[in-house]
Amino acid sequence: GQAVTSASALTVPQAARLAIRNKRHTGTTRGLAMGFVQCNLVIVPRTLAYDLLLYCQRNQKACPVLEVTDPGDPEPKQLAPGADLRTDLPRYAVYCDGARQPDVTDLDGLWRDDFVAFLIGSGITFDAALERAGVPTDRHRWVVRSRLPTVPAGRLRGDMVATMRWLTPQQAVIATQVSARFPFNHGAPIHIGDPAA
Repeated sequence: GQAVTSASALTVPQAARLAIRNKRHTGTTRGLAMGFVQCNLVIVPRTLAYDLLLYCQRNQKACPVLEVTDPGDPEPKQLAPGADLRTDLPRYAVYCDGARQPDVTDLDGLWRDDFVAFLIGSGITFDAALERAGVPTDRHRWVVRSRLPTVPAGRLRGDMVATMRWLTPQQAVIATQVSARFPFNHGAPIHIGDPAA
């Protein structure tokens, strides 16, 4: 027999992933499943997986690991059973030997049996909590490369990338209190105040 799941029986994240898989949603995932854990995805060949795991362990603030898949397995069984990391994101940035390739909308033609997927916590996760606390999340935010070096691991190294938000002093205090409750999604800010400092 064949199992049929009605759209009404799906959770919000499941419905979002299905809409992406079926190409009905092709834009950003920000705001798509507010109140649920959001992740960044890094997929590497098994030969780089230990270096990446060690890099994440040494740089937990920047790269908080939520789940690592078995080699060749595109399903994050702990965080999103039934999801398919080859199809359930609207866009994938692809790098070969460090060079950015054209983005793709699925990994069906690129997936390999030795790929290991890392789901890394994202600060988008606490946007709903920030909004409920009166801190706006829909504008005045940038992703910036800092001059703060991360701790290298094997072949992996680089400066920390951070999300910068323009907030009032009161909003910054509230944002710090709220985001600190989400240590596996970057947690509290690395800096508050003048970015030049």
